[in-house]
Amino acid sequence: MAEIKNKVVVIIGASSGIGEATAKKLASKGAKLVVAARREEKLRELVTSINQENIYFKKADVTKREEIQAVIDLAMEKFGRIDAIFNNAGIMPQGNLSALEFDKWQQMLDTNIMGVLNGIGAVLPIMKQQQDWLIISTDSVAGHVVYPGSAVYNGTKFAVRAIMEGLRQEERENGIRSTIISPGLVDTELVNTVGIKDLEETLKQSAKEEGLGLRAEDIANAVVYALEQPKGVAISEVLIRPSKQPV
Repeated sequence: MAEIKNKVVVIIGASSGIGEATAKKLASKGAKLVVAARREEKLRELVTSINQENIYFKKADVTKREEIQAVIDLAMEKFGRIDAIFNNAGIMPQGNLSALEFDKWQQMLDTNIMGVLNGIGAVLPIMKQQQDWLIISTDSVAGHVVYPGSAVYNGTKFAVRAIMEGLRQEERENGIRSTIISPGLVDTELVNTVGIKDLEETLKQSAKEEGLGLRAEDIANAVVYALEQPKGVAISEVLIRPSKQPV
């Protein structure tokens, strides 16, 4: 088992939910962190709550390549290396294709797919020099199964699976490993992006019931599991469902 203490980890999408829980979990194990998200005040609150050295934050929107590059630059400036990046930002608008919600579709493509690619692109040159890297991205059960009302979201999450597997194959000789964490329903603010009021309320209630929803800390534990593996072990996928989830 690899030590997490003193590992340098960048978390994109850290202002709440899974990203926040992961930051707290890794900090408790002695990791050095750079956390990023769009909401600067939430990041400030997170850093204050952790209340220790070796954690920095930077406001960044995953759809803006230059802002993600600035996060990576900050990590290199402060620590001189990066051991892992966790691409965690995402949105989940729902609705049938017949609704023709082109703007929502574009938002999902820009955030869920390009956001991951922007993270990968920012660190890949550094990875090739270090020859030892782990890239983790939050995927979803929705990236493994398709269901009505979610075709575009499903598509973005299937794309993340393909991108991360392609990355593994292309860079395996360079010491670069990739992991996707695929949760089912989690009690986080992601539900607020669904865009259908009745469905949002139903999901919020379900997410708080044991067996129907997961806690953000459950997913943070999976990230820790991937990070604790030795260099010669690649955890390609961690699929985590609430025990009563039907899909």
